[in-house]
Amino acid sequence: MSDTTAPPRPVLDSVVGKSATRHHVVGPRDSATAWENDVDVLATPILLWLSEVTAMDVLSEEITTPWMTVGLNHDSAHVAPTPVGEEITVTATLTEVDGKVLTFAVEARDSRAVILRGVHGRAVVNREAFEKKLAERA
Repeated sequence: MSDTTAPPRPVLDSVVGKSATRHHVVGPRDSATAWENDVDVLATPILLWLSEVTAMDVLSEEITTPWMTVGLNHDSAHVAPTPVGEEITVTATLTEVDGKVLTFAVEARDSRAVILRGVHGRAVVNREAFEKKLAERA
């Protein structure tokens, strides 16, 4: 199915304000030591990834084939360290829809404090068209 024959892109204005939450226990693979750092704490790339997949969870029922979302940007601050073994809670809330561009407020907490706060942007794209562009770049 080409982009021109695909069903119309989902209209998501009615789900602005919808949130998703994900719980995650920080394990050894999540540690900054796995990212060439010598401190055994939650690595920032893992925290950003968790905020992305939590944002994807917000729209898991609204975004269906042939559509998908892709990450566009992050403007987030990792503001406190979290030790390995601690459980964190990540929340993403859809705050704005501008055509195909989606904006999410993201926040993560451990048992003591907020550890990440920021904004994550995603775009709704046609999966087939995206995979075609990817194949052209391979």
